[in-house]
Amino acid sequence: MNIVILDAYSVNPGDIDWEPIRAFGNLAVYDHTPPEQIGERICDADAVFTNRARLGEEEFSKAPRLRFLCLFATGYDKIDLAAARRHSIAVCNVPGYSTDAVAQHTIALLLEITNRTRVLDAELRKGRWTQHPGDCVWDAPLIALTGKTFGVLGTGAIGCRAALIAQALGMRVIGHSRNKRAGFCGTYVSKEELFRQSDVLSLHCAATPETRGIVNRDSLASMKPSAILINTARGALVDSAALTKALNEGVIYAAGLDVVDREPILPENPLLNAKNCLITPHAAWLPTDVRSRLVDLAAENLNSFLHNRKLNRVDLEG
Repeated sequence: MNIVILDAYSVNPGDIDWEPIRAFGNLAVYDHTPPEQIGERICDADAVFTNRARLGEEEFSKAPRLRFLCLFATGYDKIDLAAARRHSIAVCNVPGYSTDAVAQHTIALLLEITNRTRVLDAELRKGRWTQHPGDCVWDAPLIALTGKTFGVLGTGAIGCRAALIAQALGMRVIGHSRNKRAGFCGTYVSKEELFRQSDVLSLHCAATPETRGIVNRDSLASMKPSAILINTARGALVDSAALTKALNEGVIYAAGLDVVDREPILPENPLLNAKNCLITPHAAWLPTDVRSRLVDLAAENLNSFLHNRKLNRVDLEG
């Protein structure tokens, strides 16, 4: 079996072992693959693994042997599933590998906005703690979360886990989701009420035709001026221009983002210059043990496929 990893560096810059996948055949590992080289690199592949590459009709038509494609990710919006079905290619994702890590990052973004630990540390190192009258060095308000409302859009595993942490911080939890989960610790409300009531709105849904741009000019206008938006899900959920305008004009207070609509972020993305906007580089899933588990679970997907099982098949949906 010929196996290709198209963008290995994004998952494994050298600190974990590819052996769980290499055990299945001849493995070709590419740190990065430009879009124009995907077809050439998968032309003889039986199985392909990728994290960020986009594959569709053009790429699949150049890979007649390809029968298995696995994403090193939960989301699979980069893959044309209809084209995969036309070419009889099984497509798998890896759900659940980063639940705790992404929930942790969600709260980390929130706490950095509310507690400003990075900024306070920087000001202390300038000497302001000892030089400022009254021994106070804050230039912006610090925010207590106890008693405030934590809203969750999308109550899957990550949304539920983030909600539990927020609840432990003393927050009231509400949510809205396509499917209601018995394990959700909060109260379900309408989408409109979620935007209206949330002091913190945390996004945890997939990017679908129904959810793309769900955070837009109108939905932002319905939020509290003191509200904080957190997005560790998909950049496509948010209209970047609308969010930038809302932040700069005080429609909402702040945003913490781990994802944007084009990644890597473009230099001209207006969010880079937005007021009170904290951005991390899609890093929530990067702890070493999380990435190692991701590789193990992706290898399990391939093993399942080779034994005619349908573990984590997403091409069968719809």
